[in-house]
Amino acid sequence: MSTGPDVDAAEPEAAAQSAADPARRRFAIPERFFRLQSYLGLVLVFVAAIIFSPRRSGDVVFLEPENLLNIVRATSEIGIIAVGMTFVILVGGIDLSVGAVLGLAATGTASLLMVSNYGVVATVGLILVLGLIFGATQGYLSARLGIQAFIVTLAGMQVARGLARIWSGGQGIPLAYGDGAGLAPTSFGLLNARTFNGTVPIPALIFAGVCIIAVLVMRHTVFARHVYAIGGNERAARLSGVPVMRVKIAVFAICGLLAALAGIIHAGQLNQGSPNDGVGWELDAIAAVVIGGTSLMGGVGTVTGTVAGALLIGTLNNVLALNNIDSNIQLLITGVIIVTAAGAQAFRTQSK
Repeated sequence: MSTGPDVDAAEPEAAAQSAADPARRRFAIPERFFRLQSYLGLVLVFVAAIIFSPRRSGDVVFLEPENLLNIVRATSEIGIIAVGMTFVILVGGIDLSVGAVLGLAATGTASLLMVSNYGVVATVGLILVLGLIFGATQGYLSARLGIQAFIVTLAGMQVARGLARIWSGGQGIPLAYGDGAGLAPTSFGLLNARTFNGTVPIPALIFAGVCIIAVLVMRHTVFARHVYAIGGNERAARLSGVPVMRVKIAVFAICGLLAALAGIIHAGQLNQGSPNDGVGWELDAIAAVVIGGTSLMGGVGTVTGTVAGALLIGTLNNVLALNNIDSNIQLLITGVIIVTAAGAQAFRTQSK
């Protein structure tokens, strides 16, 4: 059997790759830039926000403590999801279902509290387990059956959204608080409250707690080393004895768990759970991770970079809203930032 056609077909691709490599080497961006890109970007956006912020009685509205705390509160849910997404992308995967899982979790939370009369602890526990199992199932299908994570989680997005609509009958479930039947416990309303003399939003504290735990895990555990090893070279990691399938299932489980946590917070802040909650949020989470310097190829990235990326997007959206910029323009600007950050990674090179 002749192999001539296959060799000939491969020649143009090889030639194109050869021609592209010198250009990439010529404009290669040092790895240290990507370690700092989210922080530099956040500083630049923060300074720009001050410059372009509207004034009230001569004061910069953007710098008002209430506004800054609102940025953190608004960023909390996306930030929590983005932390989970970081784990998945570090192993070279992707999770498109997180927004739908948030909607499923928010719907389930409202239903358990209002319809099933569950307590807060039981509701939160069940919803977190639901997110954990949903994510782990997707990880198993991807790792065990070899199905691309993009396909598995795209299907998972539809499944989660469908389950949420079946659970709620296609309608949002509003939360009303009280002690009687058909009312949610008043303690759940704390998710929409503030602490430290009414200044710091509770969701911001939860976000901070998630970030601290994730940073500690990624810096001080064997699991983190396995995550980076798989993202860097999965075959080499497997040959080195890394339990690749278990680690992949674990990172998807973490992502599902944090998406469910964000859904619980979402229901508490909006006082309702709807199957339509979280539409498009997976894109914001991916944007935060990419802007944070995590490589879409896996193996390189940090949780702190992701947090800075999420705050960057939150700050940008805030200052645009303060200036009454159309929401569609906000989407356009976010899209441009994502493409720029992702495109720059084509010129990424490891520092010597």
